[in-house]
Amino acid sequence: MDLNRVQIFAQVVEQGSFTAAANALGVTKATVSRKVAELEADAGVQLLYRTTRALKLTEAGSEYYSHIHRILSDLQQAEDLLSASQLDVRGSLKIACPIELGQLVLGKILARFLAKYPEINIEVELTNRKVDPLEEGVDILFQIAEPKDNRLHTLALLNTHKVLLASPAYLAKYGTPSTPDDLNRHKAIRLHSPHIDIEWSLFDGKRWVTPEPLAQLTVNNVTLAREAAIEGLGIATVPTMIAQEALEQGLLVPLLEDFPMRQTNVTLSYPKRAYLPRKYRVFIEFIYQYLFTNNGAEVLQVPDFIQRPDDTAR
Repeated sequence: MDLNRVQIFAQVVEQGSFTAAANALGVTKATVSRKVAELEADAGVQLLYRTTRALKLTEAGSEYYSHIHRILSDLQQAEDLLSASQLDVRGSLKIACPIELGQLVLGKILARFLAKYPEINIEVELTNRKVDPLEEGVDILFQIAEPKDNRLHTLALLNTHKVLLASPAYLAKYGTPSTPDDLNRHKAIRLHSPHIDIEWSLFDGKRWVTPEPLAQLTVNNVTLAREAAIEGLGIATVPTMIAQEALEQGLLVPLLEDFPMRQTNVTLSYPKRAYLPRKYRVFIEFIYQYLFTNNGAEVLQVPDFIQRPDDTAR
């Protein structure tokens, strides 16, 4: 049995296309296509239906994949057991992260992680555009959104705790809103991009209310929204971790704190696959250890292979 062919076939199934599988494996699309064709020829059975728009497993392909998925997972576990006592984890990781989150948090995490794992190389893109990890070969994707890509395994890390904010000067000029409906008479600084649209949705105790204030400025960067709010241009919706310093200095004032807003989460995603490479695992474990230390009980979702600190005493 050619294990390389089997692994390539598994990647095609998990990534959803020959192109995405090639990116994940670091080989050409032609190589992936040829290896799958060789596997089918040797087996004497078609494993995949190929169309111009999608790939679909045949009945035989589905049964075959269910078996090799377990086998590849067992092989990876065996490899992890062999190397569990070694500190040198090797490989490369490509990470994509929203600009503000990367600037505030990711730098210090990566510095500590790479000091512990010097044989890992990391490439980071800070961007607020929509990223397709499978097509772009991204290993780890951080988002501030509700992802809906079933090709990815996604973990909700933290709530963003976004709030409505305005400067004291703006409030002195236009007044302080006391109900969600009051916002319709105010000026807004809107945050919008192709994959993020933070609407002002607040709960008044009975229903969700979505005011529609005049938006003189629309931006795709939350730091710019914060700075425009500090200058008195209008009311902005900003995550507290982005606005914390301005709040502490009195440059911004939180509004309508008795009316909860719809929240979004900081998430971590990676492509679904038959096994989790060790470089992924140690990075995800490191992220969670950082969160447990700095955010504690606020951490939302914890994968099965990671133990919360309070679980050790049970």
